[in-house]
Amino acid sequence: MTRSHDLFLTALAPAIWGSSYIVTTQFLPNLDPLTISLLRALPAGLLLLVVVRQLPQGIWVPRMLVLGALNFAIFWSLLFFAAYRLPGGVAAVMGALQPFIVIFAARGLLGTAIRPLALLAIGTGVLGVAMLILTPEAKLDGLGVLAGIMGSASMALGTVLSRKWHPPVPALTFTAWQLTAGGLLLLPFAPFAETDWATLTLSSLIGLGYLGLIGAALTYVIWLRGIARLQPAAVSVLGLLSPISATVLGWLFVSETLTPGQAIGMVIVLASVVAGQYALRRPAADTTIGKVAA
Repeated sequence: MTRSHDLFLTALAPAIWGSSYIVTTQFLPNLDPLTISLLRALPAGLLLLVVVRQLPQGIWVPRMLVLGALNFAIFWSLLFFAAYRLPGGVAAVMGALQPFIVIFAARGLLGTAIRPLALLAIGTGVLGVAMLILTPEAKLDGLGVLAGIMGSASMALGTVLSRKWHPPVPALTFTAWQLTAGGLLLLPFAPFAETDWATLTLSSLIGLGYLGLIGAALTYVIWLRGIARLQPAAVSVLGLLSPISATVLGWLFVSETLTPGQAIGMVIVLASVVAGQYALRRPAADTTIGKVAA
């Protein structure tokens, strides 16, 4: 499969993640962030474990706990916290900083070169996301901003380590291990959740099923496969597509407005993604997936 095919397939993950906002607000209005994170990760992870019938052994157990924490338990908790403390646009801009962190983390952990054009493309992409989502009424909250940045850093580090610590198993198994680990790490905090279980409805179960099976299990199989086949930075840049997906879906299904400024922002984001992929294209000599760390 060519690099273009790998990029297109991997881009489906952030495109699907863009639907999470609509699903959460329309189907899960009475569930708190901790409950959503737990029920999104653990059931999907356990279901995948039943399918793959393989558990991590030896050094892979602590590594999966670290990756499950970074990619799911910590990231989702901070993401939802930031979303509650900040207007959606500000939270999205915080998330758009993730590719910057991935580039520098990959330099330190993988020895990947830092390419100035990639940094310029990502910076332009962040500007495009701001144009796409921010409103003049958006206000900053110190704790929310800190949570947003820390959440981005958590998944960025998880993305790079998912490349460095890629086990000799298929992406489906790798996803099952990480999702289950993330869910188990969230489980001890479940008694502190504020969810009133009496408010759980059929639509809530449908929403949770979508977020778990499609928004987590399927997308992270695609995402981790992309990390294994492409540079972590190249994969992370594709995450800028998520705000575009969220905006378009909001316009199509919940009658949100789409202004000319937002349309310009979309074009800027798309151009930055293309420029970023050009800057981060793999040299011809680098055709390996990457060695598993000892």
